[in-house]
Amino acid sequence: MAVDSASSEKKSSNAVNELLTFNAENMQSNMKTIYYSRTFLSIIGGVVAGILGFTGLKGFVFYLLLMALTSLGLIAKASFSTHSYFDSWNRVLLDGFLGGLMSFVLFWTFAYDIVHIF
Repeated sequence: MAVDSASSEKKSSNAVNELLTFNAENMQSNMKTIYYSRTFLSIIGGVVAGILGFTGLKGFVFYLLLMALTSLGLIAKASFSTHSYFDSWNRVLLDGFLGGLMSFVLFWTFAYDIVHIF
């Protein structure tokens, strides 16, 4: 009995010592990569949506699918172990979403106007 309680105390003290530590510069570099990739794919996706003539809800659904594929690609690039590179999986899924949306809408309307109106 005494051995079991001592081993459980040892396990709990090891769990405290095994806290994840992150390098701030690497985390910042990883976040820049997320923002750059989302912005770049938002611009490309906006041009594609404009050329294909998506209007209204179709364009926004296209953007959501594009960002889902981007998140999946980023997670795959991190070998599906996001906690090794980011402090939270929410960072991979949600950061840069609204900034990318503004770029998407800008290039979507620009490409649509050039191809379908003029």
